[in-house]
Amino acid sequence: MKKFFDDIKKDIKFKSAGPGKKLTEDASSKPDKVQSSSSAKNNRHAPSEGAQRAGAAALARIEHHPRPKVHTSQDAIRNQVKRELEAEAAALAGKENAATAEGSKVPVKDPTCLSVSGVYFTCPLTGATLTKSEREVHIKEAIFMRFEEDDIEASVMMVHTFNKDREKVKAAVDIISKYVDNICKNPTEEKYRKIKLSNKVFQDKVRSVEGTREFLQALGFISIMLPVEGQEEEEEFLVLPEQSSDALELMKERRDRLQRGEPVRAQLDRQPQVFRPSPNAQRFELPQEFYNLTAEELKKEQQQRSELVEKNAMLRTKAMREKEEQRERRKYNYTLLRIRLPDGNLLQGTFYAWDRLPVLFGFVRESLVDGWQPFELIAPGSQKLQESDEVALAECNLVS
Repeated sequence: MKKFFDDIKKDIKFKSAGPGKKLTEDASSKPDKVQSSSSAKNNRHAPSEGAQRAGAAALARIEHHPRPKVHTSQDAIRNQVKRELEAEAAALAGKENAATAEGSKVPVKDPTCLSVSGVYFTCPLTGATLTKSEREVHIKEAIFMRFEEDDIEASVMMVHTFNKDREKVKAAVDIISKYVDNICKNPTEEKYRKIKLSNKVFQDKVRSVEGTREFLQALGFISIMLPVEGQEEEEEFLVLPEQSSDALELMKERRDRLQRGEPVRAQLDRQPQVFRPSPNAQRFELPQEFYNLTAEELKKEQQQRSELVEKNAMLRTKAMREKEEQRERRKYNYTLLRIRLPDGNLLQGTFYAWDRLPVLFGFVRESLVDGWQPFELIAPGSQKLQESDEVALAECNLVS
């Protein structure tokens, strides 16, 4: 479930972070020399009585509000300079912690915690970050909100996202497409513009697929109770009013949108991070979301594997071991990979276990300042990975 790339051999130059600003401070200053004139002393006169009273009042105010003490000693100056230097050094350290690794666009983080807190996803409709348990409900809510802007788009999303059985979805889309084709070919024929909801084909193939009714209503069909020949009670029909030629062309375009529709899926958040070199680099503390197994199953399995590993290693052939390794890999949904950059920093990302090698290369390239330049990835065991190989990460021994 985790792997550590020993190295990246790169034919690439990274842009290094700028050197830290050198802190300097002049700790001494020369006071200006003040010369007194003897003639000035001789020209002084005794203060008047009013001046004496004013001076006494000013002195009383000063004594009541003492002036702050001015440090003039060399020790005080040195202490002040020291405090200023320490403050500047702390500010510089903060900037360095936020700096990026050489050639990487991802901020460098403290290496004390190298793993991830969970598996997260991004909603393609809202951009929200979601947990596994939140993604399905959030996407449904986001699709329903789309009805206010574009009811055709929202209903197409419903059909392709809310239904897991792709064969049923295809069958429903084919039948609705047939409805539209018949209407466009026979625009004046009323029978092609009416759908009886109790019709067995409609019930089994269309109505059972969530979102199909919303799409038909977005096309212009309206619900009407109509009499049925041979029945006393009326039945519900979806009826489309007669359409103009322009409206019929628009229906064809909307039919094509339904046929091209794709499920809306939350995208895996790779959580790219860069860490400074650390002895903890090969420590992986992963949350439960990375596994298909429950916590108790994992604990029991680990105990059994520890007890039997020596014995099994002697009794199994190479083919048997490889087959078992493939079976073990299927137990994992995700893998956390770390790539060592040339400057020693570690680039980390989360992947699906079945992601292909081009996805890994794309992740590395997007994280680099000069991602257009060539580079190589070397997996454990000096295995050189090829970007052109459409091979799953699990098949490259990057999931274990």
